[in-house]
Amino acid sequence: MTRSRRQVPFRRESVETPDGDELLLDHVDGPPGSPRLLVLHGLEGSSYSVYVQGLLAGARARGWRGVAVNFRSCARRPENLSAWLPNRRPRLYHSGETSDLDFVVRRLSSEDPGAPLLAAGVSLGGNVLLKWLGENAGQSAIFAAAAISVPYDLGAGATHMDAAFGRFYVRIFLKSLRVKAADLAARFPKAAERIDLTRALSTSSFRGFDDAATGPLHGFTGAADYYARSSSLGFIGGIATPTLCLSSGDDPFLPARVLEEAKARASSSIDFRTTPRGGHIGFVSASGRFWAEETALEWMEKKLRV
Repeated sequence: MTRSRRQVPFRRESVETPDGDELLLDHVDGPPGSPRLLVLHGLEGSSYSVYVQGLLAGARARGWRGVAVNFRSCARRPENLSAWLPNRRPRLYHSGETSDLDFVVRRLSSEDPGAPLLAAGVSLGGNVLLKWLGENAGQSAIFAAAAISVPYDLGAGATHMDAAFGRFYVRIFLKSLRVKAADLAARFPKAAERIDLTRALSTSSFRGFDDAATGPLHGFTGAADYYARSSSLGFIGGIATPTLCLSSGDDPFLPARVLEEAKARASSSIDFRTTPRGGHIGFVSASGRFWAEETALEWMEKKLRV
């Protein structure tokens, strides 16, 4: 089933980050003071990913405002959605990078302190969101959150995707990740010295790419260190914010046993739900409705009424 990548109108805002880079935020405007939904996309996604559009369209239908964060190097040109916009600094983004989310949350909450701020993260974006919530257990800026198809254990997920159907996704993602690594190395020669570009461009696995590029580029010793320090599995026990976590037992991005471990580690503030089927960011009902997105929005809406 295909969906439009332009379900909602955007107002794009470029914000300067503390380290001199920029983040592109795509806003869905609405009534002043109404709840605002902050959405984080998955690996190599953007504000134009169909699930981001679906969540924002659902928020708009409820009279809420919305804002989608485009992780660094992920923003798309509105006139050409196949073209991404490179960022200014010698870094990209990754599953455990929470400083940009922290910056955006604090900016949004200070701009509109009286309006409820909700957050939804999908896949990689869900891992980032859960990690941030665990790191900031005492936060009050985000009222409630939802995370869909989160790869809680990045190392186990990388191993799992090297087998069977997961290889299909790996090939797709690595194609664009290699282009970004090569572009960054060409623009920032000093940063290129920290990575093994030859290996990054030739590897056929996430672990190989993360060991050669993602890890060393962002201050990790390699893939193992990156996975250990960035997996949300180690942070969900500290989450105090009301949070809904939706996953599928047949998600090709991670073994089902990880979901059992995540459920066992989850704090009492997390409503952890697993369905037998749904794939990765799938969850399409027999009637053609996108169950996970609707469930997440309904769950957060109920929290607002309490």
